[in-house]
Amino acid sequence: MSNAGIWWLLAGAVIALELVTGTFYLLMLACGLIAGALAATMGLVLAGQMLAAAAVGGGAVAAWHWRRRQGPTPIAAQANPDVHLDIGERIYVAQWQADSTATVHFRGAQWTAVAAPAAEPVVPGNFRIREMLGNRLVLEKE
Repeated sequence: MSNAGIWWLLAGAVIALELVTGTFYLLMLACGLIAGALAATMGLVLAGQMLAAAAVGGGAVAAWHWRRRQGPTPIAAQANPDVHLDIGERIYVAQWQADSTATVHFRGAQWTAVAAPAAEPVVPGNFRIREMLGNRLVLEKE
């Protein structure tokens, strides 16, 4: 088997592993293996093939890592509206207890609600769900 065939088999194996694990970095490494296969097809010696694979694969991983660091920090799961669709919904609180909790009726069930740290839970009224901590709703004033 030729060097190019080995590189293509390795690239296919890494792509299959990426599909199983969902790790995007493996896809970047597969790009490096494809570069090694193309280098072998062009007739470069094994050292040149390895250098091409390492440069492209390592460079792609480094570039992707740098790009992810430049983006916004991800929202915590308990406050992410893509995870909990109820975040941002309005709730009416009829009465607060002395320990800054309330029992509210939401989506056909009774929930325990707590006030967000900046909220003033002394008056009943309309609130918005800020996050969900376990089975508690964290509310902020509208």
